[in-house]
Amino acid sequence: MDIGFIGLGAMGKAMVANLLDQGHAVTVWNRSGSPVAELVALGAKAAANVEDALAGDVVLSMLAHDQAVRDVLLAGGALANARPGLVHVNLATVSTALARELAAHHAELGLGYVAAPVFGRPPVARAGGLNIVVAGAPDAVATATPVLEALAGKLWPMGEDPVRANAVKLAGNLMIVSAVEAMGEAAALGQAHGVPAGDLLEMLTGTLFAAPVYKIYGAMIMERTYSPAGFTAELALKDVRLAKDAAAEKGLALPLADLAERGLQRVLSEGEGDLDLAYLAEVAAWRGPNPAKSD
Repeated sequence: MDIGFIGLGAMGKAMVANLLDQGHAVTVWNRSGSPVAELVALGAKAAANVEDALAGDVVLSMLAHDQAVRDVLLAGGALANARPGLVHVNLATVSTALARELAAHHAELGLGYVAAPVFGRPPVARAGGLNIVVAGAPDAVATATPVLEALAGKLWPMGEDPVRANAVKLAGNLMIVSAVEAMGEAAALGQAHGVPAGDLLEMLTGTLFAAPVYKIYGAMIMERTYSPAGFTAELALKDVRLAKDAAAEKGLALPLADLAERGLQRVLSEGEGDLDLAYLAEVAAWRGPNPAKSD
C-alpha cells in the first residue's frame, strides 16, 4: 500500500520508522525539513509538497493541534486537490468540533475520513504497540485498518462518527493529567511528613495504583526525569482545554479539568511548557494561599 504521512514530530517519526521496518512505502512531509531527512535515510520518500503526500492510497496525519490541521490541510486547499477516493486517517488529538467539521468536509470532497487518535509514547509507537481509537465510515475504516494494525497493539472501534474517537481520546488524556496531578499532591503530602516521594510512589504504584499510567509517570516523578518529553505540558494543557470545550458543547462542567488547567498554566508560566507532563507534579501542591484563588 502506498502511504503518505504528514507531521513528523516525535510520535510521527516513530510511527513512520515502524512502517518502514515492516516494508511499507511511505512518502513523508513535514513543515520543517530535518525529520524528513532522518526518515529518508531509513527508506522513506520525501514529498516535494503536502499535495505529494496526498497522492497515495492512504494518508496519515499527526499534526500538533487544530490550527496546524487547518494550516496544512485546509487553508491552502491541499485536501481539495487530493486524489479522489483517498482515505485520510487523522491520528492527532483534535477538538470534537474540528472532528465534526473534517468529517463533513471530507464527505463533500469524496474522500474517506477516519479519526484514529493514539494512546502511547514514542517508544511504544516505534515498537508498533499503540492503542488506537478508531471511528469512521466502514469502507474508510476497512481501507485504513491494515496500516493501523501495523502501528497498533490493539485497535478500539468506536463506531462511524469520528467525533466519538476524539471524545474518547480527550477523556483519556484528561484522566492521565488528573493522575499526574494526584501523584504530585500525594508526593507533596508524604514529603511534608517526612516520607520521601520515591518511597510513597513506589509503594502506591506497586499496589493500589499498579496501572501503566501510574507506573510510567510515577517513575518519572520519582526520578524527576522530565526531558526529553514524550508528552509535553504545553500539549497536555491544549488537550485539557479541548476536553473542557467538548464538555461545554453538551452542557457539562469538568471540575478536575479546571484544576488540571490551573496547574498546567503554572507550569507554562514558569517557562517549562516543553517539559514532560510529569513536571506537573512539581507544582501540584503549594504552601500558603492557593494561587488559583488570587486570579
